[in-house]
Amino acid sequence: MQVLLIGGTGTISMAITSRLVKQGHTVYLLNRGSRNADVPEGVHLIRGDIGNEEEIREKLAGMQFDAVGEFIGFVPAQVERDYRLFHGITKQYLYISSASAYQKPPADCVITESTPLANPYWQYSRDKIACEEFLMRMYRENGFPVTIVRPSHTYDERSVPLGVHGRAGSYQVIRRMLDGKPVIIHGDGTSLWTITHNSDFAAGYCGLIGNIHAIGQAFHITSDESVTWNQIYQSIADALGVKLHAVHIPSEFLAAVSDYDLEGSLIGDKANSVIFDNSKLRRAVPGFCASVRADQGIRAAVEHILAHPEYQTEDPEFDAWCDKVIAAYEACKEALNHE
Repeated sequence: MQVLLIGGTGTISMAITSRLVKQGHTVYLLNRGSRNADVPEGVHLIRGDIGNEEEIREKLAGMQFDAVGEFIGFVPAQVERDYRLFHGITKQYLYISSASAYQKPPADCVITESTPLANPYWQYSRDKIACEEFLMRMYRENGFPVTIVRPSHTYDERSVPLGVHGRAGSYQVIRRMLDGKPVIIHGDGTSLWTITHNSDFAAGYCGLIGNIHAIGQAFHITSDESVTWNQIYQSIADALGVKLHAVHIPSEFLAAVSDYDLEGSLIGDKANSVIFDNSKLRRAVPGFCASVRADQGIRAAVEHILAHPEYQTEDPEFDAWCDKVIAAYEACKEALNHE
C-alpha cells in the first residue's frame, strides 16, 4: 500500500512509520524536515508546510494514496484543509484524536468508543471533538473515508509517563529522584491509569490501515493493563535504583497554582480513573495485544534516557515550581496541625 503520514516523526507516528516500512509498504512523510534524522531508510520525504495548502496541493499533484494519516491536526480549520486536499486522492483518512475527548468526569470508569465525548475542562479536547464531528459529517454527507483513532497516554523510550511535569518534558522529575528530592504525585496516587508503549499503539494503528471495518468508525488503541500513579512513579524510582520520596497533592490544588495548564491535563484527563475496553479494536484487528508491560516499558525508557544525554533536558523553572508548591503545601499542613 501507499501510505502518506503527515508528520511521521513524533512519539506515536515514528513507531507507525517504522512498522509500515518493515511490513513492506511504500511510506511517504509530509513534514518540514526538522526531525527526519531518525527516519527509517526507504521512506519517501515530501518537505513542506501542511499549513500552506496551495504548496502542498502542488507537491501532491497526480498522487494517489491507499491511506493518509494525520498526526498534527488539532483544530477544525486543519482537518477542513485536509478534507480539501485529500478528498478524492485517498481511500482512507486516519485522524489522530484523543482519549481525553471522552466524558470528564466519566460516568463509568470503563471506556468504550460509545462513551460520550464531552470535556468541559480542556480546550484541547474540545477542539479534538470538533475535528471529529466535522470529519464524520464529511463521511456521512460526502463519503469521505475517515477513521478516527483515539490514543490515551502513549510513550516511547525518549520519555517516562508522568502526571505532572514541566514544559521541557519528563527528565526533571528523573533528576529530582536522582537527587533525592521529593516529587509531586497528583491526588493520593491510587487512581487507575493506562499507559501504552508506542510500539503497541503502532500495531493497532497499522492493523486499521486498509481495513474495510475501519471506515466511518472510531477506535481507541491502548494497553489493557491498568496501573496506579503510585505504581508508575515507583517503577521509575525502581528503574533508577533510588528511594521514591512522593508528596501527594490534590489535583485541584495543583491546577489552581500552576502555570502548566494542569486543569486540562489533570482535571480533564489524568486525575480520573479510566479503564479502556479494546474489544472493538480486537474485532477489527484480530490478534491485537499490547505486549509491553508498564514497568518494563518504564525501565527501558529510563535506561535509554540515562544513556542518551540529548534526552536529559533540565528544567530549572519546573524544578523551582515543585520546590515552591511542596513547601507551601507542607507549611499549610503544619500550620493547621498546630492550631
